[in-house]
Amino acid sequence: MTESAQLNQTDPQKRYDVLHTECAARDVVDHVTSRWGVWVLISLRSNDLRFYELRDSIQGISEKMLAQTLRALVQDGLVWREVEPTTPPQVTYGLTEFGRDVGEPLTELFDRITRRLPPRSTD
Repeated sequence: MTESAQLNQTDPQKRYDVLHTECAARDVVDHVTSRWGVWVLISLRSNDLRFYELRDSIQGISEKMLAQTLRALVQDGLVWREVEPTTPPQVTYGLTEFGRDVGEPLTELFDRITRRLPPRSTD
């Protein structure tokens, strides 16, 4: 198994080379900024959600793409996954501390964007 991308960098001399194609941090950025990664992090920012709730909260995402996106974000340590052994299994997702830390600037970015957009017309 590969090393988790959730690493604590306390030594400023050991920075990630994010422009290098083999950089673990670059993979995490790719997953966060993927077409659906941003929306998953935004959707989970205030509530833990079951798979179907998450799917319903993100308009336009297919179950396949949601599953792939969640798999990558769980592997990166941004999202946790809990399976309840029921029939059918109930799977709940939420943000880890790392995921909340990464998602905070995304929320701020979207707040800034929506404040600057012209009001929506109600035609």
